[in-house]
Amino acid sequence: MDDWNKFSGNEENFEGINDVVRTAPEIKKVKKEKFVTKKAFVITLVIAMLFSAVVGAGGFALTQSIFGRSSGKNINSTNYSLTKATGSELSIQEIVAKNENSVVAITTESMSTDSWARQYVTEGAGSGVVYSEDGYILTNNHVIEGASTINVTMNDGKTYEASLVAADSQSDIAVLKIDATGLTPVSFGDSDSLSVGDLAVVIGNPLGTLAGTATDGIVSGLEREITLDGKSMTLIQVSASVNPGNSGGGVFDQYGNLIGLVVAKSSGSDVEGLGFAIPSNTVKSVVESLISNGYVAGRPAAGITIVDLTSASEAMKYGVNQTGVYVKEVTGENAKSAGLQEGDLIYMIDGEKVTSSDMLVRTIQKHEVGDKVKLTVVRGDEMKDLEVTLQESVSSSSSDN
Repeated sequence: MDDWNKFSGNEENFEGINDVVRTAPEIKKVKKEKFVTKKAFVITLVIAMLFSAVVGAGGFALTQSIFGRSSGKNINSTNYSLTKATGSELSIQEIVAKNENSVVAITTESMSTDSWARQYVTEGAGSGVVYSEDGYILTNNHVIEGASTINVTMNDGKTYEASLVAADSQSDIAVLKIDATGLTPVSFGDSDSLSVGDLAVVIGNPLGTLAGTATDGIVSGLEREITLDGKSMTLIQVSASVNPGNSGGGVFDQYGNLIGLVVAKSSGSDVEGLGFAIPSNTVKSVVESLISNGYVAGRPAAGITIVDLTSASEAMKYGVNQTGVYVKEVTGENAKSAGLQEGDLIYMIDGEKVTSSDMLVRTIQKHEVGDKVKLTVVRGDEMKDLEVTLQESVSSSSSDN
């Protein structure tokens, strides 16, 4: 609760959206086991803040029924085949009818341990979209990360236990699989052809209890460079209402095609109408690779595991006397051959000062696999220049680069 209170006030001075957007994890319901005589329920807030209060569009769990159905009137299936065939735009009702069976609600359970070594179950909720007729489901990585149990509930109320096929933390995309056939997958639109002002309809599971909720707005920005949880992402900005629990849900265009996967939302008294989504072309590319390879193929990496040391106390913990990007582990043969060692602090890459692990990753990912980069590292009292040949990353973690 401290973090929530800390960022709930109105701040007046800020430099830019990247300074204030964090992650979009869920607000969770925590069920504690019986330790003395009672059960204790704790609401755990794991939140992202957009300045005054950026709340992740990720899962959200309430003390009410974790997964209530909306009491609103359902829209009956609409015959949109003619308008689709003629290339005409669909009404919002037709867009919802086309996709109401393609957007799902996701609930999770995770085991956690408190400071007294007592275990408890944390429940979370989010959204997802159907990728294939035979049971592949897409959502955000942060919705299911660390979950021991994942359940997917369809529009008709049927619930399936899901298995994790693969996930990628850098793109915040996860692929799930349920034992079902005859599902209605989304139709992918071309996010590269979007223009500011295009219709944007968001369908998802806001608040963890309102599955199938649709809101409309416009595409209000393209190629927004946003930093979420230390990862730089290029996202679509939409004005449609996005709330906790919408993460992993779909953003659809005027033809009912998927143009984005909801990933984050801003909120607060001074900030409204800012929702963000992963472009559909990015989603499609990442998902195809995750299903085929279990990781995102073709992504360059130096072959090291890194961590940001941002304070003197963190530096002391790792046995170094200054802050910076710390090499926690050398995993790649190319990095080992170049002479990188655990404990090195990466000071520069190709002559440019390294300010954070995110900056280092973004610089590396501008290259291709097989390119060489020059890393300047601090080792003890010495500074060394090392040339590393970039390898293909087979990790889904943003700390492995």
